Amino acid sequence: MNEALNLYFDNAATSWPKPEAVYDAPGRQMRQAAGNPGRSGHTRTLEADRLLYKARETLAALINAPDPGRIVFALNATDALNIAIKGLLETGDHVLFTAMEHNSVLRPLGRLRQDGLISTTMIPCAKTGQPDLDYLESAYRENTRLLIVNHASNVTGSIAPLDRLIASAHGRKVIVLVDAAQTAGAIPIDVQGLNIDMLAFTGHKGLLGPTGTGGLYVRKGLDLKPLREGGTGSQSESDIHPLSMPERLEAGTLNSAGLAGLLEGVNYIQARGIESIQQEEQELRSYLWERLVELPGISLYGPHGGEAAVSVVSFTVGGADCGEIGHVLESAYGILTRTGLHCAPHAHQTIGTLPEGTVRLSPGPFTRKVDVDHLINALQEITGLMSG
Repeated sequence: MNEALNLYFDNAATSWPKPEAVYDAPGRQMRQAAGNPGRSGHTRTLEADRLLYKARETLAALINAPDPGRIVFALNATDALNIAIKGLLETGDHVLFTAMEHNSVLRPLGRLRQDGLISTTMIPCAKTGQPDLDYLESAYRENTRLLIVNHASNVTGSIAPLDRLIASAHGRKVIVLVDAAQTAGAIPIDVQGLNIDMLAFTGHKGLLGPTGTGGLYVRKGLDLKPLREGGTGSQSESDIHPLSMPERLEAGTLNSAGLAGLLEGVNYIQARGIESIQQEEQELRSYLWERLVELPGISLYGPHGGEAAVSVVSFTVGGADCGEIGHVLESAYGILTRTGLHCAPHAHQTIGTLPEGTVRLSPGPFTRKVDVDHLINALQEITGLMSG
């Protein structure tokens, strides 16, 4: 590996680097406030309780949720999506989802469908990743209960038109679940303004927190069956899991150390300004796109430049193996990317890259233009050798 660079273009998988406070907070939490939240009355437990409430409060403020108690902590977006999907759906329900969905949605739905419990319809998307709204209008059934929307594709970066999708679904009294794995922390989200029913997010991507953190926002009035049941530290005399939120959808000891890191990640975003982060990443994506277009044999996928997209660009090089391109970028140039299908097979089928996949580049809030220039120089050498 080229130790001189070590450039990271895989923020869509997990963000790196993190703010220094994110690295420090878990260790400090374990050393100074390692009590089990909600389980005792001593000072360390109370400090852990305060941390969890502060994390809920800060996350609620970030997405404009009206009540921190509607923020449920989970292991990641996958866990949150499972809580939402399996907590809401009943036998006989019909579910709509877009072709840009991740396996975190496809597989829970696939299991329920295979077990004969639900039926599903996939909404096709354009090659840019935008869902076919006309098809959606014709896909509703009398038993349609849920529409699931990937807020931004982890393959093309395309941002879904949530306002139009939610208005369409709510006009038919259909609940909407938004997968914000690629958008939470990267672009502004207003769950009240958009009238979002449920929003799943992960902590380790745009929110700049540790792995093993994430959560689910559930609007008031929407009741889900718990995916897991057990100890909560409340109503311990009952052998029935509590009905009140957020305990309703949480069980067992929460990841206080990880959530301490997540809180610092959100604090950093709030201090820097999420609008500022969005603008800088859109400008960087546009610059990356413009430089890639100049290279021979490169095919790009998704919205042009920074328009209607998060900081994700996928490409292929002629008939070259994407895995080999990624290997050469790391071993010869010290540049880390993601290759393959990115756990989104229908998205790749939509853009015409199934089964080979793409090379995915995902700059983050700490990526610089000079890093993009190094990447382009490396790809110029690689494509030059291929064409020669």
